[in-house]
Amino acid sequence: MNIGIFTDTYFPQISGVATSIATLDRELTARGHNVFIFTSEDKQAQVEIESGKIFRFPSLSTTIIPERHLAYRGMRRASKLIKLYDIDLIHTHTEFTMGYLGKYMAYKHKLPFLHTYHTMYEDYLHYVAQGKLLTPKMVGWMTKWFCHKADRVIAPTVKVKRTLHRYNVQSPIGVIPTGINVNRFKRTAESMFQAAILRKKLNILPEDRVIVSVGRLAEEKNIDALIHAVHHSKKGNTPIKLILVGEGPHKASLKKLTKTLAVEDNVQFIGAVCWEDVHIYYQLCDLFVSASTTEAQGLTYFEAMAAGCVVVAKADPSIQHAIVHKETGYIFEKDDDLAPLLDTIFQQKQEQVAVQVKSSQFVESLSAEVFGKKIEAIYRTHLLANTLEQSTHKKAISALYRMRRSS
Repeated sequence: MNIGIFTDTYFPQISGVATSIATLDRELTARGHNVFIFTSEDKQAQVEIESGKIFRFPSLSTTIIPERHLAYRGMRRASKLIKLYDIDLIHTHTEFTMGYLGKYMAYKHKLPFLHTYHTMYEDYLHYVAQGKLLTPKMVGWMTKWFCHKADRVIAPTVKVKRTLHRYNVQSPIGVIPTGINVNRFKRTAESMFQAAILRKKLNILPEDRVIVSVGRLAEEKNIDALIHAVHHSKKGNTPIKLILVGEGPHKASLKKLTKTLAVEDNVQFIGAVCWEDVHIYYQLCDLFVSASTTEAQGLTYFEAMAAGCVVVAKADPSIQHAIVHKETGYIFEKDDDLAPLLDTIFQQKQEQVAVQVKSSQFVESLSAEVFGKKIEAIYRTHLLANTLEQSTHKKAISALYRMRRSS
């Protein structure tokens, strides 16, 4: 199959959407398919290397999610590329301009149209006129409109599927969690050696209590709760060091908070890290912590599990199937519960190791290979249905033409 993927965000941008698409690309390619990615332009992209594989379209940055760009032209070029590479099926991964371009290309060229809903936009409305311009109801209406006539909508979790049903999306919806390359994140002698070098570079001592968080530094990620937990640990004379990996619009206010709470020496802002090196940061310590409840799936949780970390996360429907308290991770209900929970975990090393073993076993079921097989099966089903439909349509036209001639 020749598959056209349309997305507003892709590498070198670091995001769960970009990682999901890259994983899908790798697995489908390994299974003998050709994947072509249609996305927005990026000044950091290596265009020469991408040639013939990734097609970038002129775009502008957005307000609602600054890292995403809106394409403003390229319809004619996209149509030519669809014909040139004989695209069989279109899979969109955004509800913005590249998504609409993909949807229109599917309509124009009579191709199957599938869509993956990655982002819970209701959690991002505060970026637009402080939440006064767009409402959750409007998000629901726009989502329903975009998904209209999609052959299949893919939700990464049951939480997302329920949201789509609440929006009254009528297209068939299936739940397929994004897989991860488990082996890439596993601890090896080489990766642990690199982690040891990094610990020394970051001035982390062997006896230090260290937690890491990987992701976008944004208000909805609730990173403030992690910094307050660090402050609480310092007051209790059991200080914790927090390593924050990622960039985002909330970075300045988070740094200000560390100054206000006098925990500047306990919190390190690493910034954006190349995806190929992220696994080393997971392996800096044994605890990965997140206080976010806005995840559509939470790929970083599963990457952390694969890297041998114990995940400590705030209760949320998106992870209830994966992180079971004191079995495959730890769950806290309120922000104020985080600091005492971390203290308990650090004291109960034996239980922590048992949880680590179970979480490593669980994450094996979320392999990228399983993910690729499931998506491939859906593609084949809809491609066959589309072929039969087009064949039936041609036969009907031919029969009508013969009837007219005979009359």
